Amino acid sequence: MKISQAAKETGLSAKQIRDYEKAGLLPTPMRTLAGYRRYSAQDLSQLRFISNARKVGFSLQQIRQLLKLNQDPHRTSREVKAITEQHIAELKDKIASLQEMLALLQRWHCSCQGNDSPDCSILSGLGEEITQSFSVAEDEKV
Repeated sequence: MKISQAAKETGLSAKQIRDYEKAGLLPTPMRTLAGYRRYSAQDLSQLRFISNARKVGFSLQQIRQLLKLNQDPHRTSREVKAITEQHIAELKDKIASLQEMLALLQRWHCSCQGNDSPDCSILSGLGEEITQSFSVAEDEKV
């Protein structure tokens, strides 16, 4: 099937599919004589796997590892579990950082009068040094 059909079947955009190919998560598909990409049922299955892994926040590197393990008949569930444990730890760290950010923003918000005065504790807070170190990494694009 063509990329537009594969996109419809998987819920991904054609751009996402091409990006996954470029990132090496999906093998280069076969092409028609006219040069259109052709996707097999196996490609669709792999795209769904990638899409689901992204939905639960696995990184591209982790997805590469999971795909490799998924295709390895000699894999052990221990290996898959270790990758998942690492991801869970990363998510817990990210949640903790987000909770710290939220607490700080709520303090600023609560102390802001929100009236006609130009004084604003939110702007003051943003202008001061923040002593907390927030470790929420940018999401990978793809």
